[in-house]
This record gives sequence, C-alpha cells and structure tokens, in this order.
Amino acid sequence: MFRMMMILHSVIATTLMGIGITAVLAAGMTGSRPIIIAAAIGFVLSIPASWLVARQITHLTSGKQTS
Repeated sequence: MFRMMMILHSVIATTLMGIGITAVLAAGMTGSRPIIIAAAIGFVLSIPASWLVARQITHLTSGKQTS
C-alpha cells in the first residue's frame, strides 16, 4: 500500500498544490511568499489524502468493503 500511496501522492500533490496556487493568484495575492505557502499547504494536505485513496483502492481490490 505504501508504494501505491507514493504513486498517488505525486498526482494528488500536484493537483492540490495547483489548486492552492490558483486560488492565491485569483485572490490577487502577489509575491513569492503566498505562492510558496499555498504550495506547501497543498503538499502537506496531499499526504493524508493519498493515504486514504490508497487504502480505499486496496480494500476495494482485495474484496473487502469499507462502510
């Protein structure tokens, strides 16, 4: 599951970081500091998200159902 989580993390992190950066730029915040903070928050939030997605995929493919 860890290997799948790392693969998913590369996709999920890129997506969440992009969403954060787009939100910062749409809010009119310029400069490097808000952009870096938004990217860092997206990266950190993608760790539990990728773990949850990997766990759900693992449970669904192994025949176990989660509620």
